[in-house]
Amino acid sequence: PSGLSLAQKPFGATYVWSSIISALQTQVEVKKRRQNLKCHHDCFIGSDAVDVVFAHLLQNKYFGDVDISRAKVVRVCQALMDYKVFEAVSTRVFGKDKRSVFEDSSSSLYRFTNVSSQTDLDKDYQQCTPQRHEKSMLFHSTPVKPESLEDLWENLSLKPANTPQVNISDSLSRRVINEVWQEQTIARLLQLVDLPLLESLLEHQEIRPQLPQPRKGAGYVITSNYLDREILKAFSDSQTDEWLSAAIDCLEYLPDHMVVDISRNLPDQPDKADTWKLLLFENIGRYYSQKKEPLLSHASEIHLGIAELLVNGKMEQSLEAVQLYLKLLDSQVREEFRRLLYFMAVAAHYSELKLQKDSDNRMVVKRTFSKAIINNKNLSRGKTDLLILFLVDNQRDVLKIPGTLHKMVSNKLLALQTGQDPSKITGYTFCQKLDEREYRSNAEKTTKDELLSLLKAIDEDSKLSDKERKRLLGQFHSSNPSIFMQYFGDRVTNMCV
Repeated sequence: PSGLSLAQKPFGATYVWSSIISALQTQVEVKKRRQNLKCHHDCFIGSDAVDVVFAHLLQNKYFGDVDISRAKVVRVCQALMDYKVFEAVSTRVFGKDKRSVFEDSSSSLYRFTNVSSQTDLDKDYQQCTPQRHEKSMLFHSTPVKPESLEDLWENLSLKPANTPQVNISDSLSRRVINEVWQEQTIARLLQLVDLPLLESLLEHQEIRPQLPQPRKGAGYVITSNYLDREILKAFSDSQTDEWLSAAIDCLEYLPDHMVVDISRNLPDQPDKADTWKLLLFENIGRYYSQKKEPLLSHASEIHLGIAELLVNGKMEQSLEAVQLYLKLLDSQVREEFRRLLYFMAVAAHYSELKLQKDSDNRMVVKRTFSKAIINNKNLSRGKTDLLILFLVDNQRDVLKIPGTLHKMVSNKLLALQTGQDPSKITGYTFCQKLDEREYRSNAEKTTKDELLSLLKAIDEDSKLSDKERKRLLGQFHSSNPSIFMQYFGDRVTNMCV
């Protein structure tokens, strides 16, 4: 029937899954990425995959207006990984760290396999008979029982809705979608931090940072820096230490002369790993302490609003505000920030190596990298420290996109596609619109209730003298006699007004 969603129609489960795969393949950012100075081609990161699938499920309203949590979307991505739609990228030699558990992380890499051709999926959907459907394989590399995928929806408490499926990506350009993302991110951020609309946010232009260039005056750097970086890459590939991997990831942003010096001081014995770690920390810290422009320099006015949330103990709102603020970062700055923050978090919480004697590692990390992250003269030192430590302690979550923003964007895109007036689509709202008659009625009732409450307080306040109470009641009666009469009723004749 036309009134049913595609999830309810024949072979609906197959269609829903294939549409999710199509959205993931066309919308997730696939590009060359570097980890531990090793290049991995055609990769995407786990948290980006969750964001894309999350947005797709919300936009297409497969399950009506039911709330879909990020944890449920992670399980959907796990199913796609289990059925070989994509696979984890090994970031170690000999593929020793191939993972079977999907990670909603900005540091986990994945790559599409060649077995989940969307053309084949569409062909199966269009041509299959019920008998063939029961015997088919949804993803051709692994026999899949269709009921197992249908059971997943039931296990996630997601039931098909009686609403038609809409494919946003077919009717809205990527430019429009990106503009909606930015607009709704700013709108929600300003609601959370309770600040006026900021021109610096609206006019924020993407800045493409340039990777450090070798200094022409040092001839040996120009001729040998590539070799030294390869030496570091080989050293990194031979390690299984998270601390070293995180540190070497940051070296891509260091100038060549520093990389040359580091590589030429490699430890000559395995038991000197701590010396090597301290050397890395010292050099990375020295580079970022001299960095003139902090990574989080855009819309610096927003720092104060986030810090105020932290001071008031509003941790959930603080995390969402940080996530929204970081969503506005340029992609290259975002990647550098991700690597540095990951290294800071590992170094801060690593208990087996003291970075400095008589100092907690978290405090050392904070002092070393604070100015490279935030250097805002309008923010007190205490609030800056609070914000930096919050970023470090929540490193795994700050670069994720909050579910509230997903829903705001979904509603706006759906409304745009159905031809509604964009100016009337507010996305996330805290109140319901009232007509003028209802507004006046509510205003009168609220005013009356407050006046009655005030009169009761005067009447029952035992601390007031009789003279003072008589004076206040007289003033009230002269300005609001009807409410006075209503409150005292039969007692009004006994009141000495």
